[in-house]
Amino acid sequence: MESMPISGEADHTASPTRIYRIGGQDALRIKVSAGDYLCVSSASGHQPCEMLVLNSASEPAAACVDTAQTPAPALLTWQLLKENSHAARALNNRFAQWNIRDEHLGQALTFAAQSLPALSIRQDAELIIIAPGASMMVDDQTPPEELTVSLRSAWGIQQEFDDLPEPLATPVAEHRIKNSTAGVYEVKAGQWIQVIDVAGKQCSDLIAFDLQALQNGREVMLDATATRTVQGLSLPQPGLHSKFLDADMQSMLQVVQDTVGRHDSFLYACTNKFYEDAGYFGHVSCSDNFNKALAPYGIAPRAGWPAINLFFNTVVGECGTIFSDEPFSRAGDYVLLRAQRDLLIGSSACPDDIDPANGWVPTDIHVRVYGADEDFPRSVAYRTLPEELPRMTRQTGFHPRTSAMSSHFTEYRGYWVAAEYDGYGARAEYLACRERVALLDLTPLRKFEVVGPDAEELLQYALTRNVRRLAVGEIVYTAVCCETGGMIDDGTLFRLGEQNFRFVAGDPYMETWLRELAEEKGYRVRIQNSSDQIHNLSLQGPQSRALLSEIIWTPDHQPDVKDLRWFHFTIGRLGAADGIPVMVSRTGYTGELGFEIWCHPDHGVELWDAIWSAGQSFGIAPMGFDALDMLRIEAGLIFADHEFCPQTNPYEAGIGFTVPMKTKEEDFVGRSAMAAQNPASRKKLVGLFIEDTDTVSHGDEVYSGRYPVGVITSATRSPLLNKQIAMCRVAPEFSEAGTSLEVGQLDGHKKRLRATVTTTPFYDPERTRVRS
Repeated sequence: MESMPISGEADHTASPTRIYRIGGQDALRIKVSAGDYLCVSSASGHQPCEMLVLNSASEPAAACVDTAQTPAPALLTWQLLKENSHAARALNNRFAQWNIRDEHLGQALTFAAQSLPALSIRQDAELIIIAPGASMMVDDQTPPEELTVSLRSAWGIQQEFDDLPEPLATPVAEHRIKNSTAGVYEVKAGQWIQVIDVAGKQCSDLIAFDLQALQNGREVMLDATATRTVQGLSLPQPGLHSKFLDADMQSMLQVVQDTVGRHDSFLYACTNKFYEDAGYFGHVSCSDNFNKALAPYGIAPRAGWPAINLFFNTVVGECGTIFSDEPFSRAGDYVLLRAQRDLLIGSSACPDDIDPANGWVPTDIHVRVYGADEDFPRSVAYRTLPEELPRMTRQTGFHPRTSAMSSHFTEYRGYWVAAEYDGYGARAEYLACRERVALLDLTPLRKFEVVGPDAEELLQYALTRNVRRLAVGEIVYTAVCCETGGMIDDGTLFRLGEQNFRFVAGDPYMETWLRELAEEKGYRVRIQNSSDQIHNLSLQGPQSRALLSEIIWTPDHQPDVKDLRWFHFTIGRLGAADGIPVMVSRTGYTGELGFEIWCHPDHGVELWDAIWSAGQSFGIAPMGFDALDMLRIEAGLIFADHEFCPQTNPYEAGIGFTVPMKTKEEDFVGRSAMAAQNPASRKKLVGLFIEDTDTVSHGDEVYSGRYPVGVITSATRSPLLNKQIAMCRVAPEFSEAGTSLEVGQLDGHKKRLRATVTTTPFYDPERTRVRS
């Protein structure tokens, strides 16, 4: 469950609305007061809700809310609690902590998905709001989904800190930094420091001193330059490169969670000189506020303090100018740090009101300190829509196994995935895939269930491929375009029935986009996000079929793995008829014979172990995303924000075959825009052999003579081809194989690398291996 206050303004006298998100199969406990107004909603319109209403004596008291519903047993919740699943165990534990008993569940209010509650609160009460639903197996299409709860207070801010998100745990200390002030506080090694932007768009400078060194008369403080030098990043982030260092390059603070991802480590905390140079004499500054706050510790004042400027949106222009823009942070956004030693920390609420740095209106900062015995997962936040609550990085169902084998994890699409594995490395993993068999966690792919009388009609309009030609049990790779013909995603569409589809894509926004199209056209279709219920492994390499055939059982009416055709899928079980349910598709992203195996995340470890054990005789290796990138470039396979973006149509992205203009007569999104183009004028996606050994990178411009004619979209060194290769989008006049070009580096002219145009794929150009 996540929550955020929605205020955005410095005015806290108005009645605030707090927004909560309840994950599918989870519950929320909130206190409400008489006069409050509560509304529960489901994005898909297909998630029911059950609610327990308790009075001050923790007794069922449905009369505390204004509803015509009659209390009855919470059947959906009871069904979930009886499951042998991780979600059921977690919910049982949560209910035990909240002291929720059977007599409470026997007096619930049940709301169907089409009639979720919007009600007033008559008397003070405690609500338990549940998003129930059974765990979904891979052959089902009814996933439990999240609910959104909005609670509007009738009385405004009544208690201290009511304008904040819920604490991550019980704080051991809290510090309110009033707007245009600064404060200092001591923390012990191992304690956690949560710096919260209370109202949004408010910067907070942070400085830190080694407390023991201070007591010994030395000022050892956090050093941004040392941090950037060692970490190789402009700012540390949760994950492998997460440490803030002192001038001796020793760790002081670790970044553990960050809901914004946009801060500054280059500039001083604002100074008196900054305001005086702008004509604002006597304006208070963060540096001056720090001087006053640090004086009791005997720390000499400075004209300007080097700081980590949290939430500060620093922009460096093309001509080298540095300026500030409005922060990305919203009300309730935060950074969670962990002290690596005893520290004295200073935090400010920046007083800058002469430019957009604080959204023109300085507001408060709040700091919570948690005990060293707490434990918080590393995570960064992303938002699919700018107005929604942040979503934190998650672990996949296979993480217990992948994390035991790798210390090199990266965040991708909201999940932690291995970049490479300890004891292997990207090159060894690549060779295992090309020569034997390799196992990869591809869970970040998003899965959407599209079901209903008009499911085919919707997908025929939304996707470039001719969905009507797709048979049950078949898969098709497709582009997804906007009205301009630009690609917003690509993905694979599975046909599970006549009007039952599963769309697998990279961008979580596809859920919103498909739903908006369906509403616009009036299609009768249900669109639900099943990504939390289906996680997947990719087994790739020439031995993948032989390996998988040993461990997958299929019923008589489904094809065996050994007979499964390219871009088809089968439903089966692991090991035998009583094994865990799995879906197996003959798909991949490597250019090799390969399969993807889909299961419920509760079964992730069991599936990994079975494949890993059976794979020992085949020389199996784990594979991370670094090796995957090498493989997909060799195979000429495209990647979002590299080969395609909303300004690139499928022809320019090298997948014109996904746009059957002649054989698909019906309209689809982007068709008219692409039809209006002159095909001869389109840029082409081509391959390049790089003749020099210097590394080329995504974004490098490609030249013919003085002027650029293309851009590198992806590049890698090919171990099997023994040369550096790249994919390049180039003007059509320079797209013929054998054309000599140059990759420009530095300023594009001072350094040139020789390159020759070739066709893609680089490896197995006839794609015989993947079809075998």
